[in-house]
Amino acid sequence: MPLHIVQRGHNRDACFFAEEDYLAYREWLGEAIKNTGCQLHAYVQMTNHVHLLLTPPDTGAVSRLIISLGRRYVQHINRTYRRTGTLWDSRYKSSLVQADGYLLLCQRYIELNPVRAAMVDDPAHYRWSSYRANGLGQPNALLTRHEAYLGLGKNEEDRLATYRDFFRSELDAAAIDDIRLALSQGQPLGNSRFLDTIEKATGRRCEVRPRGRPRKPVE
Repeated sequence: MPLHIVQRGHNRDACFFAEEDYLAYREWLGEAIKNTGCQLHAYVQMTNHVHLLLTPPDTGAVSRLIISLGRRYVQHINRTYRRTGTLWDSRYKSSLVQADGYLLLCQRYIELNPVRAAMVDDPAHYRWSSYRANGLGQPNALLTRHEAYLGLGKNEEDRLATYRDFFRSELDAAAIDDIRLALSQGQPLGNSRFLDTIEKATGRRCEVRPRGRPRKPVE
């Protein structure tokens, strides 16, 4: 089942400082994906956090991926910049994603992060995300396309064109709020039937609760 993950720099501090850092992270992300059997559908590397949308083969695969990737990347940063201590927040945030109707919405949310942050005016102008592969067809060995993406067209050209069309309008504010709230509360993202299914399978109540006092949004 697809899972949306966000891992943030400690105290929202930067976790990427130079081009070499972005490249090193991607290299070790690729190795971690291969070693754990996870399928990565979308990602973005922002200055102080990372989003991943992936489907793990078993319940422990995500933890193995995060631990392996985090250990190697933190060692790289500490060695390169002669620093010590932690780099990431102690716990990553995650949210199960309903494939039908929500997975592509989540991909848009992830790949539009640099646009919402006013870093670029088009997701194609940002190097450190999956958009150029999903929207422009550039090769990216990190990615495995989900069935929801493959259903966008009969061939590659049709799928790319349909996917780009999704980005011609801004993401609905309510959809952004739903994704952020699901992440912040560790709840699934989907319709009521999907939430009921997850609740029965896990024995946990799956309901995104209304916000209390305002909180800093998950970007």
